[in-house]
This record gives sequence, structure tokens and C-alpha cells, in this order.
Amino acid sequence: MATTMDTPAASAVGTVTVASRAHDWALRAPDQIAMREKDFGIWHEYTWAQTWDLIETAAHGLIALGVDVGDRVAIHSEDRPEWVILDLAAVAVRGITVGLYPTNPTAEVEYTVGDCTPTVFFAEDQEQADKVLDVDAALSACISKILYVEPRGFGDYTDPRLMFWDDFLELGREHRAQNATAVSDRMAAAEPTDVMTLVYTSGTTGPPKGAMLTNANTEFAIDKIINETSRVPDGKGPSPKDLIVTYLPLCHVAERIFSTWTLVGAGPSLNFAESIDTVTINLREIQPTIFFAVPRIWERLHASVFIRGKDATFFKKLFFGMGLNLAAKIGKAKTANGGNHTTQSRILYLIGNVLVFRAMKERLGLRRCRYAASGAAAIAPEVLEFFMGIGVPVFELYGMTENSAVATCNFAGRIKLGTVGEAYPGIGLRLDEETGEIQTKHDGVFAGYWNKPDKTEETMTEDGWLMTGDVGEWVDGTHIKIIDRIKHIIITSGGKNISPSEIENSLKTSMFVKEAMVIGDGRKFLSALIGIEMETVGDWALRNNIPYTTYRDLSEKPEVIAMIQEVVNETNEKFARVENVREFRMIPKELDHEDGELTATQKLKRSAMDEMFGELIEDMYS
Repeated sequence: MATTMDTPAASAVGTVTVASRAHDWALRAPDQIAMREKDFGIWHEYTWAQTWDLIETAAHGLIALGVDVGDRVAIHSEDRPEWVILDLAAVAVRGITVGLYPTNPTAEVEYTVGDCTPTVFFAEDQEQADKVLDVDAALSACISKILYVEPRGFGDYTDPRLMFWDDFLELGREHRAQNATAVSDRMAAAEPTDVMTLVYTSGTTGPPKGAMLTNANTEFAIDKIINETSRVPDGKGPSPKDLIVTYLPLCHVAERIFSTWTLVGAGPSLNFAESIDTVTINLREIQPTIFFAVPRIWERLHASVFIRGKDATFFKKLFFGMGLNLAAKIGKAKTANGGNHTTQSRILYLIGNVLVFRAMKERLGLRRCRYAASGAAAIAPEVLEFFMGIGVPVFELYGMTENSAVATCNFAGRIKLGTVGEAYPGIGLRLDEETGEIQTKHDGVFAGYWNKPDKTEETMTEDGWLMTGDVGEWVDGTHIKIIDRIKHIIITSGGKNISPSEIENSLKTSMFVKEAMVIGDGRKFLSALIGIEMETVGDWALRNNIPYTTYRDLSEKPEVIAMIQEVVNETNEKFARVENVREFRMIPKELDHEDGELTATQKLKRSAMDEMFGELIEDMYS
């Protein structure tokens, strides 16, 4: 944290950007808390005045390092205040932020560096610095400085490009003292069409592509997603009174919206989780009022409730069972009523909240949550119904990087479970008459893919609509249901078109299933590769006196296979016979991004799975 700071000058007239919004907050609410981070068990606070002081100092530092208009600034780090500070500093000097996932292996770092040629590269610690230092010298010659913030392990490093974060800030202070208006001049010259970030797509079917989002795109997203108060149950948008926990990678457009862009758009406090693994602990500490999560997190929280319920005493188990029954009834009633309470469900909730739900939400870290969202992938309706039943208002929404995540949302009082909601007001959204593909057209549609005009052209229709690649269908003429990615639709040897994601999501509703991949393209029947949830299955095994050593050993236990067969049977009952999973095999390892089975956003790479587990797949059809 900065110990001294200058009073921010009045805003210069120009294009509104995420950086200028941060500057405005420092002017009108300098003592308000903008960010918190936990260090050695203590939460440290950054006021808006301190936050802007660091942003402006970092912006001067970037100029001192030679960052010019349009130059790229790469950030390879876990979520932390420096991520936000450098991101906004890069926008302030009209640079382009490029986020890398913390889990990106060296090969992907090398690809990204070669593709976007950053001038400055922020590597959080020794691990991330090693990845960029291992990049081919010819590709990394564009990098003038490699910034790092965790000094441990750098004692013997001699690369002249390495610079400690504190030294970088000191450079910025010196430049600021000698060139006081350099940053404000850049900000005043900003244009709506300036590319402010490259968001690299997950690369499920090929090399990632850098989607160019402009200042205008960002402002459109802030207006539609953050300022659209009709989607919030209490009709109140985000405000300085709100608390947000930041834990998903900030290079992902969804986390950027719900963290950085919401921060500068509405002024809530960002609270940085220590890591993705400690998010449940940090949730309980912060008790956020606004919370965004991908389905994997909601599924993990859902499963944790049942695990704790089994560990409870006899009387607590009785209350727990009663609570689950009440939650199921409330969830079904609210689902049938657009997410609103009926008179009966409200009475049941008042009873359940006193007896069970309040304590349950406290343990989950969601007691004060007034708005929650799920996005970035499909989620089983049963999971959302559970949270709706205990009083956590979770709204499924839909968008993608290329349209600044602006497409559809379930609005308060108009929820239809199993859909991603209605189109935001004032945008263009349609379904292709032949394929059912969802297409959008509005001011949030990206400027194209970096250095890939051919790929940009491929993703746009002749009349200027963005092709999302997702197949959808109308529900009651107002809401959209996602069927699947066009490229994932299975066509069996009998000619039947099947969406694997619906079946996979149903399987993953079980607390025992972490991964599921349905197979059957060109085959006579459907099969599946299934990966267990180590924590819950391990707990189940201990309760049933089943000894095990490793993940593979546990997944191969006959009792575990029989238990997963029951999950498959339950799923099959929900679908037509042609959509039944007739065979399955257990995935023998935990899937990992660095091993190539998952994207950085934890989505299955189907082609890689086919290649790695080809023998298991063929065994099911032999």
C-alpha cells in the first residue's frame, strides 16, 4: 500500500474508460474502501485515494518503461490488487492489457507472447517468471521489462529485464514528479475505439485467439450488466455498500465484469480471496452481498452442504433433513412462480431460515448475498433450485468474450429455470433459422481477433451479426435455452442429434461426479467418461470402510464403480432411451490444465480427451 499520495486532479474531459471511472471515484469518495487483500492472516484495506495513487504511479511507470499508445501489457498472476492496478494503469496510458491464466504452462505463455508481443510482462512470482524467461529469445525480444511482486527465489536471477514491483512504482513516482500531466494527457486523448484489452479465448478446438475489446465495448457492458437494476431482486444495483469476493482469474471476461468493471462502475469493495482453494473460507469471512461463480463452484458449494450434513450429530441430521425437504418445496414453488415467493413458500422459508437456512448460508459464506449469478458454462437446474430454496438468489446468465458477455439474463420475477433468460433490453439477439445458432448484434460486439482478420470474418454473418457458436431454442417465446455448442452436437449412427452437455450436467448434479464427457458421434449408442469428485467420494469411501491410496485406486474400487452406475441410472431415467448412457469408464486421473485435458477455464478439451483416453473409449464399443 502507498504511504503517501497526491490529491487527484480534476477529471479531464474525454472518453469514459475504466481508468477514468477509477479516477472519478478517488475524487468523490477518497476515503471509501475500494479493495481488501489478506496477508499473513490480516485483511489490508486500500481506499479509493490510495488505489488511484497506485494506478497513476504505475501508469507513469509504464510510460517511463516506454509503453506507447496501443502497446500490450501482459499480466500473468493470481488475483491480487496489483492485477487491478496494472490493468487500469495500462488503460490510463492507452495501452492494452493482456491477461494470462495463472495455470498457463510455458507453451501457452510462449504462444501468447509470440501472438501479442507485449512490451511489459507482469509475472507475479518466481514460478510465473520462469515461464516467460523460458520463452524463446526471439519471441520474447519484444519484452523490455518483466515485473514481479513476490521477491522470494529471485536472488540468483540475472536477467536485466527483471524489475521488482516496488522499484517499478519508485520509477513511476520519479517520472510523475518530472512529468506531472503525462498520464492525464493520455487519458484525455482516449478514444471509444481504443482497444483496452485482449481476452484470449479458451482454445477448446485450436490455439487461443485474442479478442479485442474496446473502451466502447466496456462501457456498453457496464451499462447493460451492472446498471440494469431490473434483474436484481430488490431493484437496487451494485453500490459502495456492496462486498464482492474476487477469486476467478481476472483474465476471464466474466470475472473482469463482476470484479474490476463493477468496482469502477458502481464502487463496491473488492475482497481478494487468498486462492481458488481457499474461496470457501474467504467467503465465510467476507459474507459478500454480490457473488458470481461458474457452475463448478456452485456444484462444490452444493456438495459441501451434504458432506457437512452427514458429519452432523443425530439431532442436527434431523434438522438438516427437514431443511432439505423445506428447501426442495420452496425451490419448486419459486421456480414455478418466476423466482418469486408464493404465500406458502414465504411461510416455509421463514420457518426454515430460523431453523436451518441462516446457519447453512453462514457456513457457505452467503448469508448476506442479495444477488448471485452463474455463467460461463451450463449448470444443472437442480443446483439452482436448491440455492433458490435456501434463500440465495442465483440467476443464470449468458454471454461470451466476443460480445462483452452481453446477451441474456434471467431477470428478477421472470426466472425460467433451465434457461439463460431473456435478451438484455435494447440489444439484437436472434436464432439462425436453419441451425438454431444464437447470434447477437450490439455495441458490445468485439473489434475482432488480434492479428487474425480471417478468424474475425468467420465469426460474423454477412449482415454483421456475431455468430456465438451456441445452439439455442426459445422457451415461451421470451427465454433462451442453450442446447449445446454446434461443434459438440452428437449425431449417432442412427442419425439422431443429441446434446451431450445436458446429459453431462445431469451426471454432474451428483456430488460424487466432477467430470463427465458423453461420447457417441457416429456410434450406435452413447457412452461416457466419468471423473469422480475426490473429496466427496473419499469421504463416502471412509464412511463405508473402503480403504484406498490414490485417486486412481479409489476410482477403480468396485464399490465406487457400482455407486457411479447408480448415478448413471438416475440420469438415464431423465432422458429418452436413445439419449441413455449405455456404457461408462472411470477417468483414471484428475484432469489438469497443464496436462492439456482442460482449458484454462476448466472446460474439457474433447479432442485431447479422445486422444488421451482413446483406449478406454474404444473398450466401451469393442
